[in-house]
Amino acid sequence: MNEPVRLSKRVAALRACSRSEAEQYIEGGWVRVDGRVVEEPQHRVQHELIEIDPAARLTELLPVTLLLHKPADQASPQQLLNAAGHSREDPSGIRPLKRHFHHLTCATPLEPAASGLLVYTQDGRVARKLADDGRVIEVEVTVEVRGEVSAAQLALLMRATDEGGRPLPPIKASLNSSQAGRSKLRLAIKGMHDGLIAYVCERAGLQILAMKRIRIGRVPMTQLPPGQWRYLQAHERF
Repeated sequence: MNEPVRLSKRVAALRACSRSEAEQYIEGGWVRVDGRVVEEPQHRVQHELIEIDPAARLTELLPVTLLLHKPADQASPQQLLNAAGHSREDPSGIRPLKRHFHHLTCATPLEPAASGLLVYTQDGRVARKLADDGRVIEVEVTVEVRGEVSAAQLALLMRATDEGGRPLPPIKASLNSSQAGRSKLRLAIKGMHDGLIAYVCERAGLQILAMKRIRIGRVPMTQLPPGQWRYLQAHERF
């Protein structure tokens, strides 16, 4: 009886390629073992049927960035990053791989009660961009509050200093809609930090009912449903 061997060895023999190229095919999700995609080159095989996708190609396995629509009060949003949560409307054309869910950093934390756009990345350049340029990247948030909002309250939301005269991040506020005892505001903020929206709303005498981040820099959440994610496309920049 033949001893079990690494999948990469079998693929190298079938494809007549080097072991490192075989590993690329496997890690790229192009290899099936008895009909099931296996992405681990070290997987041991013996008599199983090994199939290599006819469309298989050697491409560099680049780090990815995932955009998640976090539902409100989701305590562990990273748990939603799996193949089942991938949006069918993702325009990136990237095929989900197991490796895409490893070594992810949440580059844009969001308050637990809030919903909206979260960025998880494997790419150090993206993480540094969001950290280093946090004071100049504009974030857009919708905030639902109780009751109607007056012009004076809108002005208070945009006041440039706190109660002690210290500067606050620039805020542009507008009334999006008002109905049935609640109003929806749209806030565009550069240099947003935890607690800022709660502070300016309380100062303006507004009770927050819901809050959703819908844009970070030039990247909008668009039609991404709650609990689903998509890949950041190659042309998108924060």
